[in-house]
Amino acid sequence: MKSLKIILLVFLVSSCASIRVNYDYEKTTDFSKYKTYNYYRDIETGMNEFDTKRLLAAIDANLQSKGLILSETPDFFINIQSSEYQNNQRNTVGVGLGGGGHNVGGGLSLGIPIGQSNINRRINIDFIDENKGGLFWQAVSESSYNPKASPEKREATMKAIVEKVLIKYPPENK
Repeated sequence: MKSLKIILLVFLVSSCASIRVNYDYEKTTDFSKYKTYNYYRDIETGMNEFDTKRLLAAIDANLQSKGLILSETPDFFINIQSSEYQNNQRNTVGVGLGGGGHNVGGGLSLGIPIGQSNINRRINIDFIDENKGGLFWQAVSESSYNPKASPEKREATMKAIVEKVLIKYPPENK
């Protein structure tokens, strides 16, 4: 049983390694005044309904563990947008032909892609204070995406993304 826990921990850490996150925020913001949040009613995440529900549930659990409360009259709103893209295939095998002699030359080179292109997903999470000037915190995550993954794997991936995205919310005071 102990080895199973270790294997799951290693799997979780390795799955998080492929998640890259960039943060930005308004330096003059007093993050301690934000106690309640909600999502825009007309939110269009760019994901299917199941993935949207998984993402929102993960965000709710994480923010509530930080003491924030989901409210009908929130201090700020959350907007989420996502997009999928394919990486260019970088692994290729080169095949070349050449010839020459007697001051005549020629050549041919061809790169053959190996494997499949990876599908990635970019998720933008914006925290917006509509009463005090708009956007005050933003995280953009990029991670690999498998559209054929099981529901359990998708849920674990969403939790890992949210954990990595919200680990730096609120930003430390300097």
